[in-house]
Order: sequence, then structure tokens, then C-alpha cells
Amino acid sequence: MSLAALSLTHAADRIAIVRGIGLTLVSGILFAVSNAAAKLAMHDIPPGELLCARAVVGLGVVSLFIPIATWRALLSDGEWRLHLLRNLCSGLEVFCFYWAVARTPLADVSTIYLATPIYVTALAAIFLHEPVGWRRWSAVLAGFVGVLVALHPAGATVSAPVLVAMCGSLLYATSLVVTRRLRATPSTLLVATQLAALIVVSSASATFGWVVPTAGQSVAMVAIGLVSMVAYWAMNQGLRLAAASAVAPFNYSSIVWAILLGFVVFGDIPAPATLLGAAIIVCAGLFIMLRETQVGAPTAG
Repeated sequence: MSLAALSLTHAADRIAIVRGIGLTLVSGILFAVSNAAAKLAMHDIPPGELLCARAVVGLGVVSLFIPIATWRALLSDGEWRLHLLRNLCSGLEVFCFYWAVARTPLADVSTIYLATPIYVTALAAIFLHEPVGWRRWSAVLAGFVGVLVALHPAGATVSAPVLVAMCGSLLYATSLVVTRRLRATPSTLLVATQLAALIVVSSASATFGWVVPTAGQSVAMVAIGLVSMVAYWAMNQGLRLAAASAVAPFNYSSIVWAILLGFVVFGDIPAPATLLGAAIIVCAGLFIMLRETQVGAPTAG
């Protein structure tokens, strides 16, 4: 390859990385906006009903891009148990997130969910036997300490919404670990089955206390579903354009938007312990990402 061609290739790679980072930042903003809008909507609409509407909208959009043959492949890949486990965890996780967000500040729930990559590292080592050395185990421990700091339970009982959020983040991590075993499944199909499971889970809860939405509330629910789908697209497209090690650190920007929207929209001011815990979790997560990039999958580090 000539020097000029090599220079053009490097320039194209740099542009792709910048675009990938930009889309990752956009996805973080859109997720925060969607979550804040959902928290507002849940003043009048139960979480299950809102989630059901969001999932129906998302599934309708995603299904347009999945050929019939791909659906058939899902039934014949022999991994239905893993698909069932993944989708059950995913559906319950999203419900836990919305239920907790409806009852506690957005920044608090978002901080708890920051620890998901740390849980993934621990679960992958235990259940997938992925090699994890003492450095990353130390970072995992530091991440757990960050979660405890963020909960700031000194002298007070940890609230039910916080416990539900913790369960949700663990379920989310479990679904991500199972997804690692389903790499051969097309990503659009993974999203579609995840949304289908969310419809089932949310419908089961939505039957209790169903509220007939007004025209404005219906539009808001559809908008939340569409914004969430655009956020998922931006996140996945960012990973397609650049390596995960390049874009993953920018996923943590979501806590900034959660704090800002929580303050502007709801007047929530995060406690110092929440901010300190978030900082510890982010540092631990970034260290784990750095080590995974340095040592690679086959080597413990």
C-alpha cells in the first residue's frame, strides 16, 4: 500500500472513530431524555403501561428490518434456553429501572446502573470462565465499594426503589453476559426478541391499574418509544464505526445528562455521596476497560 493510500486509510479510521464517539454521546443524551420524559409521564401513567407502549412502538420499528428467514433461524439455532433467559432478565430489568425511576431521583438510579460493566466482568469470570486477573478483580471490588458509597446508607435504611434498581442492574448485567454466548444471532433479532419479552412482562403488570391515556399522553408514550429506539440505533452504530474500547468510556457521559435533567426538570440535587460513588464506579469501569484492551480476551490480567 502506498504512503498516500495508507494516510487516507488512517484518516478514514480517525473519522470513523470520531463519528462513533459522537453517536455514543448522542445515544447517552437521548437515553437520558427518554428516561426523564418517562419519569414525567409516570406521574399519570403506570410504569407497566408506559413500558408496554414503548416496547410495542420499538418492536414495530425493528420488525421492519428483520426478514422472515431470520425469525425462522431463531427457532432452529438450538439456543432457545439462552434466548429465554436473556429476554426474561432483560424484560424484568427494564421494568425495575422504570419502577425505580418513578420513585427516586434519576441520577441515583443512573448511578447504580453505572456499575453494570463491573458486574459483567464478575459474572463473565464466574459463569463463562473468562480469565480475569487480580487487577480487574480489584477494580470490581472498588466498583462495589462505589455502589455502597452511592447508596449512602449511613444512619438510614436503603429504600425499596434503590434495592429494585440494584436488582435491575444485576439483571441487565446477566442479560449482557448471556448475549456474549449468542454472538451469532443478528443484533436486530436480539433487539426484537428483547422488546417482545418486555411486552409480555409489562403487559402482566399493566393489567393492574390500567389508565386510559389522553391523546397527549398517547403521543408522549409513542415519542418515548421512538426516542429510545433512535438511542439504541445510535449506540449500536457507534460500536459498528469504532472499537468498543474507543467508545465505551463515553457511555459514562449519561450520568452527566441524568444529573442535569434531574436538576432542571425535577429540581433534584444529587447528594455528595452519590457523586463520589459515581466517580469511584466510573474510574473502576474505565480501568477494567483499559485492562481488557491491554491483555485481550485470552489472557488474564
